[in-house]
Amino acid sequence: MKQHIYLCIDLKSFYASVECVARGLDPMTANLVVADPERTEKTICLAITPAMKALGIKNRCRIFEIPKHIKYIIATPRMQKYIDTAADIYAVYLKYIAKEDIHVYSIDEAFMDVTDYLELYRMSARELGQRIMDDIYRTTGVRATCGVGTNLYLAKIALDITAKHSEDFIGELDEESYRKSLWNHKPLTDFWRIGPGIARRLEPFGIRTMRDIAEADEDFLYRLFGVDAELIIDHAWGRETVTMADIKSYRSHSNCISSGQVLGCDYPFDKGLLIVKEMMDLLCLDLVGKNLITKSITLHVSYSNRLNIPSAHGTAALDVETNSDVLLIPAVTELYERIVNPSYGIHRVNITCNNVMPEEYHQYHFFVDGEELERSRKMQQAVISIKNKFGKDAILKGMNFEEGAMTRERNHQIGGHKSGE
Repeated sequence: MKQHIYLCIDLKSFYASVECVARGLDPMTANLVVADPERTEKTICLAITPAMKALGIKNRCRIFEIPKHIKYIIATPRMQKYIDTAADIYAVYLKYIAKEDIHVYSIDEAFMDVTDYLELYRMSARELGQRIMDDIYRTTGVRATCGVGTNLYLAKIALDITAKHSEDFIGELDEESYRKSLWNHKPLTDFWRIGPGIARRLEPFGIRTMRDIAEADEDFLYRLFGVDAELIIDHAWGRETVTMADIKSYRSHSNCISSGQVLGCDYPFDKGLLIVKEMMDLLCLDLVGKNLITKSITLHVSYSNRLNIPSAHGTAALDVETNSDVLLIPAVTELYERIVNPSYGIHRVNITCNNVMPEEYHQYHFFVDGEELERSRKMQQAVISIKNKFGKDAILKGMNFEEGAMTRERNHQIGGHKSGE
């Protein structure tokens, strides 16, 4: 089989770098954090500059955790600007690599199969990675790091562990060099997909490195982790069977649409219900806009962090597949009132429309008038049309103006953070 070569490119402190470039600052020397100053000191910094990291500040820290003697700039999140910059950087990738050979892993990270491009450009993978990194910097002012590997996993590990110790910010690994240089690397959590939970389960058995995993009894690992042991064992040896073609051809057997939010403060029971109704209303519009329907919804409500008690979780099944707010909002209301304890403050809400499928024809509920459902559907379509033309705030419901409602604020957010527009 042909030996594949992959690049994994990461944009250094992406959000913070974008904010530094906009201010004419160098993120390598400027102290800047991206966080919403309107929230409390407990708010998480979405990004900090490499200069801040060099001072010992942890990425994704909270504002109050930054030592008082350090002077720094707080940049309010501008998610739309970050998305636009990421699009500009993707355009840079496309100058060198076809989209079929690119997998965007996150807003600031992408994998590329460069196997068939090295001969074309008459350069090594390292040289091609450097060429792309330089182009990103010229185009946007954002610096990047790069991992080169003979499979997707090794490219990621070369990026995460090896590149940061390289003068040119490029790391390179094959299976042999991986075992030679990283088999005894600690901590285990530095490796992709080895989280604190897995590391804690391995620790009592004296397994603290990838070498320890590779040399452990496989039957023992399967008893400990089930089918997930196969991936852990493969990665311990530096193996990865998934290719770019596998990623591109993958199709999920089931699909869902979900919405979630963390509330700025603990909400009482009645205001929590208002949030749930708002979220379900927007999910209904999302379903209608995409011509999808669902037959069940799942609600997950987490209580105040101070309580340290299990979350409320439940699923409501409907009689028919639907996307109608006339049916879904009452269903989620009943579910909320059934599973949520009214004595506890609410901190986080997630709603999922399960097993969504294309809407091929209208189905009507036995207990709801068909004309009412059709009228509701036409109203939803009209609302979508108005919002698409004039903006999300162009048409709102009365509940969106009640005390504690969040829809108007969230209309100007992306991913729960300010869009900057």
